[in-house]
Amino acid sequence: MPSPLPRKPRARPATAAPPDVAPKKAPTQPRAVETYERILAMAAELLGEVGIEQLSTNLICRRLAITPPALYQYFPNKYAILHELGQRLMQRQNELLEPWATPATMALPEARYAKSVAKLFLETLRLTEQMPAGVWVTRALRAVPSLKDVRIRSHDAVTDLLLQAFMAAHPNVDPARARVSIRLAIDAQYAALELLFDDPSQSPEAVAEVMAEMVAGELARLRRKY
Repeated sequence: MPSPLPRKPRARPATAAPPDVAPKKAPTQPRAVETYERILAMAAELLGEVGIEQLSTNLICRRLAITPPALYQYFPNKYAILHELGQRLMQRQNELLEPWATPATMALPEARYAKSVAKLFLETLRLTEQMPAGVWVTRALRAVPSLKDVRIRSHDAVTDLLLQAFMAAHPNVDPARARVSIRLAIDAQYAALELLFDDPSQSPEAVAEVMAEMVAGELARLRRKY
């Protein structure tokens, strides 16, 4: 009986290139700046109305009564607009954190540190909800692969900032171990934000308290270990 012919390996589907998210140019003239900001503002408004998938550059142009070339001279696609909105949100959130990230904060006793983390979290929650489409931009940064670098670069910068303050307060701790703990703490805080956005029935104060106690407990164990 003849042996069966070997099967041909299945061709792997071509992976689509990620969309270009770099702005084409920055506006310099007042009228151009106004158009640029109007595009961002309308994109944020529509994002809250129609969601990530239904948002399009054509829809933005129709709402603003501008031609597509007027938009495309600044942004090559909707992902570039979301990229800029994401950067602005991350920058505002980081500005809120910077005065908090000090050695004095990192030296607080566990219970006081947890309360401080919870307070900062609730301030970040309010800021995000008040930003134009802040909730939807937060979701986009997690859901859209081409926007991942905005979230990761911001979290890396915050990790460096917190690590510097933490090591100044606790110089005997292993820096590599501290970095991992701090990075996970940052992701835990953003996961808590997303939980509140996805399930409004949850109490912000309760979520903040539980998340903060988890973070404070991990850093307290790390401090005791060294």
